[in-house]
Amino acid sequence: MTKKTNCLLIVDVQKGFINDATRHLPSLIEAAQADFDLVFATRFVNPDASVFRRYMNWGRFAPESAETELAFAPALHAVVIEKTIYSCVDDGFCRSLRAAGVEEITLCGIDTDICVTKCAVDLFERGIRPIVRADLCGSHAGAAAHKRGIETLKRFIGEGQVVQKF
Repeated sequence: MTKKTNCLLIVDVQKGFINDATRHLPSLIEAAQADFDLVFATRFVNPDASVFRRYMNWGRFAPESAETELAFAPALHAVVIEKTIYSCVDDGFCRSLRAAGVEEITLCGIDTDICVTKCAVDLFERGIRPIVRADLCGSHAGAAAHKRGIETLKRFIGEGQVVQKF
């Protein structure tokens, strides 16, 4: 029997998203990386022509700004993916997961209610089982937004895919 590849996706744990509601996450996530064969970390960047600037008039996370820097040290084996939208899950990312034998991926990061949810749902719809570690997620909008995100995820991808700890 072939061993399944154990994989972690860290979503947008960046300096610009760290506040009192998320300050506890970087050190926990940094330590969690050691438990995984494959680690991916996303880094959100908001370029001048983005939909966030056009439709929401939201100008944070400009390229090269301090806000975009990761708030944790990625493991040596981690792959950092820069993204300009909510999710990194596209055909190329899914092909790389399948090529590595990934059938299930653990997610953690910021914001539970937005980018973590979008990534988890995108993986779910592409047939890759997302496991969201609620204890390693948070929202810079606060605890209530995180809680709403967890409840939404349970409805979207099923309660069995949302866990507190392993």
